[in-house]
Amino acid sequence: MMTSEAKAQRIAELADDMKAERIEIIDLRQKTSVTSFFVVCSGTSDVHVNAIIDKVNERMRDEGVRSLASDTQGGGWLLLDYGDVMFHAMREERRQFYDLETLWRNKEVDPNLLPESEV
Repeated sequence: MMTSEAKAQRIAELADDMKAERIEIIDLRQKTSVTSFFVVCSGTSDVHVNAIIDKVNERMRDEGVRSLASDTQGGGWLLLDYGDVMFHAMREERRQFYDLETLWRNKEVDPNLLPESEV
């Protein structure tokens, strides 16, 4: 069984193998109970974004990790939901517009999600 952190790292490695750009792992464990990590990357075109998503999905499945859901309708932003890790592959212009990294980095820590030792 792969930890959330290991899963996020593996997804990032697979995206890198597909020449994804600006790959970033965002730790959300103390900010939301919805998921533990976002992995965000950019592709150079819709075709490239689709190829990244397809390869990550295929390789993770080969390694015994299946996505719970996906949004592969296009529009320059595709998503694979692994429950504890959500993988976003986006065209750069979409990524800059939505700016998930800044949104989540600026979100305050939820005190209800802090480990007992930090409360």
